Amino acid sequence: MSERQGYWMAVDLPETTSKLGGPLVRQFSVFLPNKVGAMLEIVKLLNAHAIHVVALSITESTDSAIARLIVSDPENVEELFREHNIAFGTCELLVVELREVATQFIKMLAALLMAEVNVHFSYPLLTRPRGRAALAMYVDDAECATSVLMGEGFRLLAQTDISR
Repeated sequence: MSERQGYWMAVDLPETTSKLGGPLVRQFSVFLPNKVGAMLEIVKLLNAHAIHVVALSITESTDSAIARLIVSDPENVEELFREHNIAFGTCELLVVELREVATQFIKMLAALLMAEVNVHFSYPLLTRPRGRAALAMYVDDAECATSVLMGEGFRLLAQTDISR
């Protein structure tokens, strides 16, 4: 038995991007009645607590709607929604900065296709972090997409990049 056998060696492994507070951004899916003013009530509640909507996508059906939101302060939103009995879910998204939309959008989609990463949904940010366009995307393999996009020179924005 060599000197090394029998000893446990500590190895520092890199943490996932979400654990590092890295490029994954939390999205809230808020379930709303399909009535006039329902979204306004959510935005007023957030604004009353100095929380801003950074990105928004709404999908509606006959009797309800789902508002997908990225906000400036996700930690406090979850608590706020619970306090006000607002039905919601969360997931993590990639937010990709696009320096020049026309050429980079195609390059980004081609890179994801080559890596066989499927984009389930996406929508643009309402704000322009660092003065550039940005696209929020929910993909089936965030780790692979992160690696591929960063390898292609794209900048992925973290929550700290988009919060005010």
